[in-house]
Amino acid sequence: MGGFETINIEQDTAVLVALINRDQSEEKVIEFLDELAFLAETLGLNVVKTFTQRLEKPETRSFVGKGKLDEIQTYVKAENVNVVIFDDDLSPSQLRNLEKDLKVKIYDRSLLILDIFLKRAQTAQAKTQVELARSSYLLPRLTRMWTHLERQRGGTGTRGGAGEKEIETDRRNIRNQISVLKKKLEKIEKQNAVQRKSRSNIVRVALVGYTNVGKSTIMRLLTKADVLAEDKLFATVDSTVRKVVIDRIPFLLSDTVGFIRKLPTHLIESFKSTLDEVREADILLHVVDVSHPYFQDQIETVNQTLVDIGAANKPTIMVFNKIDQFRNDIDEDIQEEMDNPPMSLSELKATYIGKDDPSAVFISATKKENITELRQVIVDKVKVKHYTIFPNYLKNEFY
Repeated sequence: MGGFETINIEQDTAVLVALINRDQSEEKVIEFLDELAFLAETLGLNVVKTFTQRLEKPETRSFVGKGKLDEIQTYVKAENVNVVIFDDDLSPSQLRNLEKDLKVKIYDRSLLILDIFLKRAQTAQAKTQVELARSSYLLPRLTRMWTHLERQRGGTGTRGGAGEKEIETDRRNIRNQISVLKKKLEKIEKQNAVQRKSRSNIVRVALVGYTNVGKSTIMRLLTKADVLAEDKLFATVDSTVRKVVIDRIPFLLSDTVGFIRKLPTHLIESFKSTLDEVREADILLHVVDVSHPYFQDQIETVNQTLVDIGAANKPTIMVFNKIDQFRNDIDEDIQEEMDNPPMSLSELKATYIGKDDPSAVFISATKKENITELRQVIVDKVKVKHYTIFPNYLKNEFY
């Protein structure tokens, strides 16, 4: 990455920091920190502790209050922690102040996600998209991100006249880099637009969903292709498109990057061409990890992201995955005393099946449960669109 300093994934330990306020209850913050820990572990960090503070809004100078900052500082020094990660985005001044006070590497949520994307990108397009997003995000934060500046400052956070001049030089360099990356990405996007246009006479189906819900496993089952599927956040960064034929009806199936809470704006902007696979799809397969305790919140996050990228209101099949991991073992007597007892799988099915659009399927991709039903629901949807493209297509004709 042209001189960007990256973490030492074999050695670094991390602590996590989040705020509890009217927008984020303690229960929600625990959920968010669990996800942040998974993000950190995906990058290779070892999370050793979490810190929370009740604060209606972040402190302007250091995000957390002085007492909490002192507590974090004491722990970081005593345990030789290398990285402190905040669950919200930090301003450039907050980053500088926190680095100066804590004398360790500071990450916020967006930068953590960007580094995971950088690590997992495979194609030239994805690598260019991530580099552009990361460069744009880091431009106002260069005082802490360049290796030679870290060496010059000796890791103390002090700044001098020579350092200021080098920072300005670095700013010019990164602006030039952003310009080059944008031109490179425009060229790739034009090529992709031509490819997508050539597919206009075939139905397009896109897998969407929160990260790590099993989209790639479903893609592999439906296409029988060798598609990467891992139990990690953002296992898929590059868009994958495969042709599928079911009941002699052909369609294109694409697997795209998973969505996540607070997906960095720069990343959405840079991944425009990849997300075009979603925007230009005829049908969406919205995959949900039904075993996740907050899967309904994840559904809302995905739906809002679809609105944000202009891909809402498309024909959608809800695919509730991981039913083999769905558990509701709470005693009935205890459930009666609970304000909001969890639904059973049968109750969940009744909630989603039988609405105006009953296109909901409950499957286990890893156990291959109800995959035949999934295929049938997909082909039923695809046929409707297919016959609008080919109105004279005979159903009994071999395609």
